[in-house]
Amino acid sequence: MNISDIPAAPLAALRRGGVIPAHPLALTEERSLDERHQRALSRYYLDAGSIGLAVAVHTTQFEIRDHGLLEPVLRLAAEEASRHGSTPFMVAGAVGRTDQAVAEAELARDLGYHAVLLGLAALRNEDEDALIAHCERVAQVMPLIGFYLQTAVGGQPLSYSFWRRFAQIENAVAIKMAPFNRYRTLDVVRAVVDARAEDRITLYTGNDDHIVADLLMPFTFMRDGEQVTVRIKGGLLGHWSVWTRRAVQLLDEIREAPGGRSALEWLAFDARTTDANGVLFDVANDFAGCIACLHEVLRRQGLMRATWCLNPDETMGPGQMEELERILRDYPDLTDDDFVRQNLERWLA
Repeated sequence: MNISDIPAAPLAALRRGGVIPAHPLALTEERSLDERHQRALSRYYLDAGSIGLAVAVHTTQFEIRDHGLLEPVLRLAAEEASRHGSTPFMVAGAVGRTDQAVAEAELARDLGYHAVLLGLAALRNEDEDALIAHCERVAQVMPLIGFYLQTAVGGQPLSYSFWRRFAQIENAVAIKMAPFNRYRTLDVVRAVVDARAEDRITLYTGNDDHIVADLLMPFTFMRDGEQVTVRIKGGLLGHWSVWTRRAVQLLDEIREAPGGRSALEWLAFDARTTDANGVLFDVANDFAGCIACLHEVLRRQGLMRATWCLNPDETMGPGQMEELERILRDYPDLTDDDFVRQNLERWLA
């Protein structure tokens, strides 16, 4: 499957830019798949205005592969996408060494997904040539979304040279930048420009510590003596697995009416969003409680039954609940509780 095989509508949506939530995993108390709430989550994200879903990624819990849940979870989201009035751009996570990543890409392709978000953590000790060979092999199966994962949760530093070579892979359609590092983010953007791939590769932020600023900022580099300016068009984010309707409204405002706020107002909003993300992702405890806290927000809204994770030891961190209460109190404009309340019964039907 090549980029040219992606239907026109979802490909155009990806390139225009939008919200792609990283899909969580709804579980029963026995830690088996809660199909009702899993479907409700997909319906919520799509009705909120997301242009697609990212499934079997970090927020979905990588452990789904050890519990026989990879295929069921991918299938449920694909079914809900096929029933939606829009044509969502569907992203499946693919991880592991080459044989595993290829097999996961083949599964995603067969289920109707459009691209794979390719994690490289399993190859963290390989050199650049081996990493590129791995990417090229998976690209023979499906279009790729590159993934620059921060080192705190298993990623590795990836050089400008790597990203320039990645951008030259003809079946690479996008890059999610999530190194949580401004220097490394700039490496990726410059590499795409220098590879002359900015029209083929759409840039998405995964920098949860800098979401608003990433979306506002033009990136300008010199190429052949001329300025080339590119933008980050959207976000593929765990943060956007909660309060998704508000995220869609935020991106619409940035794209259509950025002058509605002053530069200082946007910077203040960026800081507030980062403060909220620091709580959601449990930065105080080195990200240990990030998935459980996202579950807690969804539980309060009725979109999940509880905060259960596949790993029973994966829970909210010390002090995280109190911090969540603080941001819910101080930043009510970041939430979408009213939207969820109005539609929850229908999503759970």
